[in-house]
Amino acid sequence: MKFAIPLLVLALAVCPVFAEVTVEKSAAGAVVKIDGQLFTEYVTHSGTKPILWPIFGPSGTKMTRDYPMVKTAGETADHPHHRSLWFSFDRVNEVNFWAEPASLTGGDPAKDKPGIGMQKHREFSVLQGGAHEGRIVSLTDWMAADGKKVLEDQRTITFQGTADARVIDFDIELRATEGDVQFGDSKEGVFGVRVPTSMDVEQKVDKAAEPGHIITSEGLKDAEAWGKPAAWVDYHGKVGGEHLGIAILNHPSSFRFPTPWHVRTYGLFAANCFGLKAFDPNAKPGDFRLEKGKSLVFRYRVIFHRGDEKAGRIAEAFASYRDGAK
Repeated sequence: MKFAIPLLVLALAVCPVFAEVTVEKSAAGAVVKIDGQLFTEYVTHSGTKPILWPIFGPSGTKMTRDYPMVKTAGETADHPHHRSLWFSFDRVNEVNFWAEPASLTGGDPAKDKPGIGMQKHREFSVLQGGAHEGRIVSLTDWMAADGKKVLEDQRTITFQGTADARVIDFDIELRATEGDVQFGDSKEGVFGVRVPTSMDVEQKVDKAAEPGHIITSEGLKDAEAWGKPAAWVDYHGKVGGEHLGIAILNHPSSFRFPTPWHVRTYGLFAANCFGLKAFDPNAKPGDFRLEKGKSLVFRYRVIFHRGDEKAGRIAEAFASYRDGAK
């Protein structure tokens, strides 16, 4: 999977100055730094999948929830499979790659465990830094609980930073290498971020705190955004006393653009193009069969920015993403 990814043109400044990015191997996987400061780490194994964690925004503040990797005061402790930033799905040949044994509620976890799959990191093919961007390319095998390989993916993750934003381009190609792959209709997927608890809309931990907000490219707000298609969604609120935001942009070349969004007021922020009927009982099912030897490509840009979607100029950033990336 090859893409020509130009320098990000955010409308945050007339001539944004891009920071130097380094990407180096670490004990957990690979560390990404912006001008010598930790941006994120690609953790090859966390729960049942690779993740990016921690992730620091332009203010040097953590921009995703720590739980369940570590316990941090003031955070919610629900959904232990929501691990910072990840890609997975509930129903892949009826194997559940979304949940983890610890996250099962209702029923018998011991009985349900055989249905849970594992994404096993195989190798890094590229770990590259640069004056303006860094890049990780990795291969991952999706394994059923019985040890049989279901499919594989190649992830191309590109990192950039300016004074006002940190940016992750997450491009992933799913390859049906073992046989046909059936993706079911489910709300549980696929590209997810768990926002900081202080940013979520519900504010279950601190009822007196200022709530965060969700806004979509279609103008839908908060709970209205759930299950609705949009080119981009922004989730913003207070983090460390500062108003910060996370925007996820869906590229038009991505499978089933514009994606519906499994974005929740309690802090889950996910793009899911398979859960069509799960989101809308009147919709056609979102099931999709990927034939052996073929592939699906998903493309997202995540922007960690200052302020709300207007201050972050997310609409302009999407136009740049849409028109500039090939």
